[in-house]
Amino acid sequence: MENLLQATKLNVDKVIMKLGKKNSKAASEMRQKMWSNMQKDHPDRELIDPFPIPLVIIGSKYDIFQDFDSEKRKVICKTLRFVAHYYGASLMFTSKSEALLLKIRGVINQLAFGIDKSKSICVDQNKPLFITAGLDSLSQIGSPPLPDNDIGKLHARSPMELWKKVYEKLFPPKSINTLKDVRDPAQDPQYAESEVDEMRIQKD
Repeated sequence: MENLLQATKLNVDKVIMKLGKKNSKAASEMRQKMWSNMQKDHPDRELIDPFPIPLVIIGSKYDIFQDFDSEKRKVICKTLRFVAHYYGASLMFTSKSEALLLKIRGVINQLAFGIDKSKSICVDQNKPLFITAGLDSLSQIGSPPLPDNDIGKLHARSPMELWKKVYEKLFPPKSINTLKDVRDPAQDPQYAESEVDEMRIQKD
């Protein structure tokens, strides 16, 4: 998610910069709109970096997620809340439940047609999260879920990096080597076909 958000933000920023050269007024309006979900007196206004376009982070398959270990749920929920709040995004969980799907639909309609956004909020990690942009706060989210003495051992250059490190203590990232694409699919053991391989050896 981190790489996707950063890459998308970079590309959108480039588009806004290009737009600014042709139509500075439109670019300025877009930049102002980035802050429209955040009240002017919000205590976190100077601490966040809103996404340049409306962003909704959706956690699907809540029916499976609700059976996770409570400590894992806590870390995932708090981390997602921090990321969503930092980027000025809405955050919501969904499943096959009609009630949850209706909530998602309402948020999409609000973004697409300018309908007044829902003021309802759910931050209880034991329930499906539903937080529209600008309604959360760092004080409500709290600090990363680690003992104080452990947090002191983590060296991070920014709050985002600190949350990432706390998350990765519980969910270590997959090795980069396992994610690298094999340049020649024919050499990938995942696609091994003994009969085809034998015929190829004979042909070669």
